[in-house]
Amino acid sequence: MTDVKQQLATTRLADGTEIAYAVAGAGPLLVHAPGWLTHLERSWAMPPERGFYEALARGRTLVRYDRPGCGLSGTTSRAPSMDLEVETLAAVVAHVRSTRGHDDVELFGASLGAAAAGFAATEPGSVSRLVLYGGWVRGRDVATAGNREHVLGLIGEQWGLGSDVLAGIFAPSADAATRRAFIEYQRESTTPQNARNLLTLAYDLDITDHLGSITAPTLVLHRERDRAAPLEQGKMLAAAIPGATLEVLDGRDHLPYMGDAAALATSVRRFLGLPAVRSGAVTALTDRQRQVARLVTQGLTNREIAAELTITERSVESHVERIRDRLGFRSRSQVAAWYTAGGR
Repeated sequence: MTDVKQQLATTRLADGTEIAYAVAGAGPLLVHAPGWLTHLERSWAMPPERGFYEALARGRTLVRYDRPGCGLSGTTSRAPSMDLEVETLAAVVAHVRSTRGHDDVELFGASLGAAAAGFAATEPGSVSRLVLYGGWVRGRDVATAGNREHVLGLIGEQWGLGSDVLAGIFAPSADAATRRAFIEYQRESTTPQNARNLLTLAYDLDITDHLGSITAPTLVLHRERDRAAPLEQGKMLAAAIPGATLEVLDGRDHLPYMGDAAALATSVRRFLGLPAVRSGAVTALTDRQRQVARLVTQGLTNREIAAELTITERSVESHVERIRDRLGFRSRSQVAAWYTAGGR
């Protein structure tokens, strides 16, 4: 962990749906349109994911958000759609502009974050640069009809098994601790039905009509052996956007922060005119703080931790507070998620 801090805020859609977003770093606005499932607090507690975002936030005001029905955002009766995706992104951009005083924005859309392409097409004068990672033109071409139905069925009927299968597809290089944390992260991000609806949207997505209208300088990034979105889709995406550049990276992970995330972050920063960044200094906990974090992860109360470690309950409270402050967390659940994912 480094000294990059995350601040949470909210805005609303026209129908009143509350949208939570997070801001980190300083500088021109870089808005991240998310992939499938997100949770602003859980993602900040995942060491690989947080490290990737911190790299993007060096020299930029990085803005991330949870779409309706995910993470900290409110729910809506509206079905997921490309229109809702673009509306959500537009609401976040408008609110951040009004509070931060910036006009132009740079967009980074990952996977289902194709809303970034839709927004860039409908608001061409507002987007200074566009980066699309792991995306596709037509969702029906990402997987066979049989595979699509199989995965959707697992999510709708056996969310536990479905989240495990998807972890293997999205992050095949993840170690056991990170994989366990990501599986739990998916389950806590939304309901099984909403997860299924969002994946259905991903398969139904067709942004063909938007791509030719994009005027912002565009970089398309795609990993060569992406297991969730074939490279051919990245090539089609770049070919359809006027003047776009395609950069193929090594790897098979679909999630941008898994695998060689440093290479991906470097490519994004280079395109934005920013220098590469070295890995931030890890915020190490003391031995006692690691013990307390381990017991917090086991679900023990402060009184139970005090008894286990033969210290006072007040000392435990102090350790927990220092852990949260050092890691930039707001809750014990974030500490537990961080520890489960291998944070030490």
